Amino acid sequence: MNTPAKFAGFAVGLAAIFGIAVAVGATIGPEPGGAAAHDSNSHTDERTAPVDEMPGGLMSTENGYTLRLENPVATAGPNIAVRFRVLDAEGRAVTRYTRSHDKDLHLIVVRRDMAGYQHVHPVLDGNGDWNTTLDLRRAGDYRVFADFTPDGGVNTTLGADLRVPGQYDVQPLPAPATTATVGEYTVTLDGTVAPGRASRVTLSVARAGRAVTDLQPYLGAYGHLVALRTADLAYLHVHPEGHPGDGVTPAGPGITFSMTAPSAGDYRLFLDFQHDGVVRTAEFTVRVAPASSAPSAEPHGGHEATPAPSHPH
Repeated sequence: MNTPAKFAGFAVGLAAIFGIAVAVGATIGPEPGGAAAHDSNSHTDERTAPVDEMPGGLMSTENGYTLRLENPVATAGPNIAVRFRVLDAEGRAVTRYTRSHDKDLHLIVVRRDMAGYQHVHPVLDGNGDWNTTLDLRRAGDYRVFADFTPDGGVNTTLGADLRVPGQYDVQPLPAPATTATVGEYTVTLDGTVAPGRASRVTLSVARAGRAVTDLQPYLGAYGHLVALRTADLAYLHVHPEGHPGDGVTPAGPGITFSMTAPSAGDYRLFLDFQHDGVVRTAEFTVRVAPASSAPSAEPHGGHEATPAPSHPH
């Protein structure tokens, strides 16, 4: 969340072939948030962040920290308990974190084919164990991303694989498109994304054909965006420009992000936004062309997240 340009704000914002992988989401799902203001000191301005920074989530160990799942194999089911730890260089469980976007740690889970996206907030116990539940009804290989800032450290995103045995109903990547439908909501993506440099994009929310101008803060912002490169599931966390209560950022319909795509290729974008007390997730596929012929960002797809019970993520 803090990382100076993880997809630089498109927070928009890597090339290997789909492999086995990944894991988990949370029954807790996105949870309605209060009107907490976005901490202007919680991250650097993505527009000035370096574009050559390595995306997160490709390794389970980085910056002296390791993500360790208690069990890398989970039973299929709707409310599966998942436990994990973040270990320091000495192998000790980390118990102190710097809060970012209203939470100490954000857990993002998605299946390797980009299905089953979940953004949850686990609960930390006194021993350094993080606990949550995930919707793992669909078998397959999942990638689990832990996005956090250890006390006194730098923002880090670690990734680990979680396997759910069973019949794997692999889904094709949705084609690029500029709109995504989430129930009665339509989200439109406007902007051009070029590789290797910051790009400004705006996601606009409409309900039943009418612009939504009363979006509610979620995790300290009007929108929370995660971007994953489909080739290798490189994680790029993006932050919006402005924040609720700053006197200049409107509560919709548009949410503007500054993003940096590290390379050409296909990316999957997941936008969480809150309206009428419910957090919904709009999903897009964006194709980023090589620098010599960078076209407009194009997305597709979407699903509605059910209101989450109080806490974990």
